[in-house]
Amino acid sequence: MHSHARHADDHNHDHSHSHGHVHAQAVAGFGRAFAIGVALNAGFVVAEAAGGVFAHSVALLSDAGHNFSDVLALAIAWLAAELAKRAPTARFSYGLRSSSILAALFNATLLLVAVGALSWEALLRFGDPQPVAGGIVMAIAGAGVVVNGVTAALFASGRGDLNLRGAYLHMAADAIVSVGVMAAGLAVLVTGWLWLDPLVSLAVNAVIVWGTWGLLSESFEMAMAAAPRHIEPADVRAFIAARPGVTSVHDLHIWPMSTTETALTCHLVIPGGRPGDAFLHDLCVELDRRFAIRHPTVQIETDPNFACALAPDEVV
Repeated sequence: MHSHARHADDHNHDHSHSHGHVHAQAVAGFGRAFAIGVALNAGFVVAEAAGGVFAHSVALLSDAGHNFSDVLALAIAWLAAELAKRAPTARFSYGLRSSSILAALFNATLLLVAVGALSWEALLRFGDPQPVAGGIVMAIAGAGVVVNGVTAALFASGRGDLNLRGAYLHMAADAIVSVGVMAAGLAVLVTGWLWLDPLVSLAVNAVIVWGTWGLLSESFEMAMAAAPRHIEPADVRAFIAARPGVTSVHDLHIWPMSTTETALTCHLVIPGGRPGDAFLHDLCVELDRRFAIRHPTVQIETDPNFACALAPDEVV
């Protein structure tokens, strides 16, 4: 037990939990959107893959592979949203909220792996160009614009959550990619240049990587318990340190509990004595209002001469 345990802990959870539940319910409210998105895209993947084989189009197959990864991504994001509704237990004291972070990380990784495999296939096709049925490519890609556009619209209002933003970005990128595949089909029909098909495939994959990298890096940071990007830890520290009676702040930690909820713990040195519940309540309200931190836990220390074992920044 660290030496700081001899000081009593003060907690305020009254308002923080209510906001967290609202966010969890909002994410879970996208269950219908997930169901529609999975159904639409699964059906389209089958049609697009069959069309790609029949038309000998690696661009179409590339897009089908990408769409298949999106079906998995939607299913995993849906599962994570459902798991996030699970009540806390003695062992999982935060419930399963962090599953939304793992889902976002897995989806970004899955997409990049799929892109790598499809890019390799496109490079091989440069050395062995195949006849491409441009008309079929255009027709199927056109259907993809509609399917992906509709699915993206279902998640447009949920982009404040990383997991839902991942679903939205997947679908919006797919719609753009399908436009590119349509252009490739038209170009092959007009020019007869078979190398345009794998070239467009590589261009499509480059767009996917560009759009996915931010999701991958942000979800990785969240999985490593880094402070969310919309929160500047130095600003939080300065705000807390400026509260009446506070002479120093240490052992400050800010981390995501899920893709929508942020937690904070810290020790405050207040030589004047325990500040009371009103101080803690007001602090929690302001942390929520200013930084969207909805699950703060604060420990009060009243003896400035007592060396807390967790005071040094390098100590965790």
